[in-house]
Amino acid sequence: MCLGVPGQIVSLVNPEEALAMVDVGGVRRPVNVSFLLEDRPAQECVGDWVLVHAGFALTRIDAEEAARTLELLEELGEMRGEPDA
Repeated sequence: MCLGVPGQIVSLVNPEEALAMVDVGGVRRPVNVSFLLEDRPAQECVGDWVLVHAGFALTRIDAEEAARTLELLEELGEMRGEPDA
């Protein structure tokens, strides 16, 4: 099972190599966006929300789905916190 984490493409680092800068939970990381380029060029991907796994943007998602997923991941993180004494 793989877990894709929502991120938003904020800029292109190297369009020729399909490398973009993606904001994932406030941390910016270089991500390969080559899987997204079948229907439009890399230059048009800035602002898109994507699911990121292992350094690759696997698919586009809408902002609502991204917000829901981030909320669920946050809740999951809270559930894994320290148990009450």
